Amino acid sequence: MLTPPVRAGRAKGAVALEVVGLSVASPIPFGTALKDVNFVVRQGEVLGIAGVAGNGQDELLLALSGELRSDAGAVKIAGVSVGDKGPNERRKAGLVAAPEERLGHAAAPDMTLVENALLSGAVRQGLVRRGFIDRAAAEGFAAGIGKDFDVRTPGTHVAARALSGGNLQKFVVGRELSQTPTIIVINQPTWGVDAAAAAAIRQAILDRASGGAAVVVISQDLDELLEIADDFAALNGGRLTPTRPVQGLTVDEIGLMMGGTHGLEAAHG
Repeated sequence: MLTPPVRAGRAKGAVALEVVGLSVASPIPFGTALKDVNFVVRQGEVLGIAGVAGNGQDELLLALSGELRSDAGAVKIAGVSVGDKGPNERRKAGLVAAPEERLGHAAAPDMTLVENALLSGAVRQGLVRRGFIDRAAAEGFAAGIGKDFDVRTPGTHVAARALSGGNLQKFVVGRELSQTPTIIVINQPTWGVDAAAAAAIRQAILDRASGGAAVVVISQDLDELLEIADDFAALNGGRLTPTRPVQGLTVDEIGLMMGGTHGLEAAHG
């Protein structure tokens, strides 16, 4: 429909995530380097980032999650530079991330759901104590994800590859959202799930934002972004447009941003 909805705004708090002059080469074959990316996301805010596939979306998630490192000051969490820190350090600081590729990146195909829950949740859920895995806690965490996000599976003992694409997507997103994060970064959150599951995932994201989390949603689904985002930006060729409030944003302006117009003032001049 491409019509931004009218909705009550959430109160925005302090800056939780700040990206300053982020420029990194892509580690992906035929990928897109990020070029001077700048934005801030406050507590309680959802930033939607759109773009046609292959314009730097995967690289942006990697750079925010810590899988792809940059200059220390290029990424800041609550004012602390973490650009040169890895995923575990960023998770300790409150940032969780869910990539687009669920089987092989977000989840290890041959590992069980308990083991996959442990891979991501060990730091924030305290699943490893004194060097030993707390198996009961890990099983409880995995079971809770399945219950809260309606993951259809015979049990948490099955391998990730045994789940349907939609159910694995619900598990991966649920695993991240269940870790009481202060910053959430998700690429394609509802890819491959049915309408009911998509609505539940979007609502869960909004619930975390209402609870004070800062959220970055990267998606090719414009309707999705306009439904849940407070602010909007677009990636084109590894460059990010200035962010704009979703409310009042026109279809023409969205088209210009998607096309790589990084200074809308010039387009209106």
